[in-house]
Amino acid sequence: MALLYMCLVLACIAVVPMVTASGIVVNRLPWRIRTINGFSWANCDAETLPGKIKSLTLLPDPLYIPGEITVCTILNTSVPVESPAKVQVTAEKELMGEWLKIPCLDNLGSCTYDDFCDVLDDLIPPGQDCPEPLHTYGLPCHCPFKEGTYYLPVTSFEIPSLSIPSWFSHGNYRTKIVISHRDQEIGCAQLTFSLAGSYL
Repeated sequence: MALLYMCLVLACIAVVPMVTASGIVVNRLPWRIRTINGFSWANCDAETLPGKIKSLTLLPDPLYIPGEITVCTILNTSVPVESPAKVQVTAEKELMGEWLKIPCLDNLGSCTYDDFCDVLDDLIPPGQDCPEPLHTYGLPCHCPFKEGTYYLPVTSFEIPSLSIPSWFSHGNYRTKIVISHRDQEIGCAQLTFSLAGSYL
């Protein structure tokens, strides 16, 4: 389940297309995401690591925001995911045919999170029910995540209008997310997608 959070949560917050020395201009004007399209995923470890995505479907494509999203996923880990669960995110944006690494700024972009379990605890305080649809299906949202298979059946919910800094801009993105525990890699996923939107 932790890998799902990394794929869906970190993938979104890690694609901050700002360039300092590498060339992308930082623009902090408010910007609204209108569509996400061309989403694809892959396990980037030749599926040799103990944690992996078995399937992940996001529909429709393109996904209009605000709008309804349908999600279905199967995740598997043959080892428990425990604190400290280190997460390394490498986020890139395509610019003139080249992939440029997005730097880490304000905890967004190509960042390392020393313990993703702490991030989850900040987002969902321990003792509080897991958010929907996790609560309905009895899926956990805090470490440790036991070894086994985690299945989220086809589930639809509404995504509200998202107004964010225009660090997110039109273009193609890819992110690589690696989770490890005490220097042992547990899982690795690579996501690609495109964003389109408008300034407010």
